[in-house]
Amino acid sequence: MVQRNNRRARLPIVAALLVGGLGLSACATQEYVDQQISAVNGKISSVDAKATEAGQKADAAGAAAQAAATAAQNAQSTAEAAAASAQQANQRIDQVSAQLEAHVKQPRN
Repeated sequence: MVQRNNRRARLPIVAALLVGGLGLSACATQEYVDQQISAVNGKISSVDAKATEAGQKADAAGAAAQAAATAAQNAQSTAEAAAASAQQANQRIDQVSAQLEAHVKQPRN
């Protein structure tokens, strides 16, 4: 019985040493933490720079697309005006052709 009581008395001490040993082995030094934070901050800065660059490229592409859309609208307006002029010219040619045919077909006396 003495051995059982002795073992039970040691159990809390052994458990405390085990938990304490595991707890101390998991502690990180301030220097290690600073190194890890520095490495992560460097990666964050790199990603931030790339994201900023990508945003600037996207803005430039958007501006170029807007300029292209404006140029296309201007070209369409010019083409529509040219089509209207061509239609007017064709109508005038049809009128002149009809008048010419009328003069050519008139009998000579």
